[in-house]
Amino acid sequence: MAHISTMEKLGIPAPSFILPNLNAVVKGQTVSLETFEEYPALLVVFICNHCPYVVHIRDSFVSFVSEYDEKGLGVVAISSNDVENFPDDSPEQMTEDAVKFSYPFPYLFDESQEIAKAYRAACTPDFFLYDRKRTLVYRGQYDSSRPKNSEPVTGKDLRIATNALIQNSIIQTEQKPSMGCNIKWKKGGEPDYFAT
Repeated sequence: MAHISTMEKLGIPAPSFILPNLNAVVKGQTVSLETFEEYPALLVVFICNHCPYVVHIRDSFVSFVSEYDEKGLGVVAISSNDVENFPDDSPEQMTEDAVKFSYPFPYLFDESQEIAKAYRAACTPDFFLYDRKRTLVYRGQYDSSRPKNSEPVTGKDLRIATNALIQNSIIQTEQKPSMGCNIKWKKGGEPDYFAT
């Protein structure tokens, strides 16, 4: 069953984090919010290995990140799924996928699921775009493409928001929520904002 983003209130600050990085090709054994202090913009995205919505946009998103890194966008991906019940999202598999698909960003493991809760993440993928002050300016969809529709995967919505942010232009506040698989919460650990 598909879930949508909680659409957190724009203008709120990015929650702090420090998590292990499982992408062996990206520097840093642990990564924090401060790791990206030199970047004028930061995208925090919650993903996982097995979600068909993530798999659907994966190649396009990897290209997007490589393109926008040169424009000043820092990107970090976080996986918060319960790996005991979803072993495809295990740390070992995260490392394997990061190499296999040439992830150009840190891929962090949120074992406690506390960072997902701090961000009020609900689905994979779930995107949170922050300005230089690390206040939330976009929390919508990548684009309108889904695994079972005919829309092309372009990253249109996220591109429009990111371009506006980089160019110091106005970002539309009417944003369409991201849609994907629900984050796989540990039994009894579902957050109060998460509707099953």
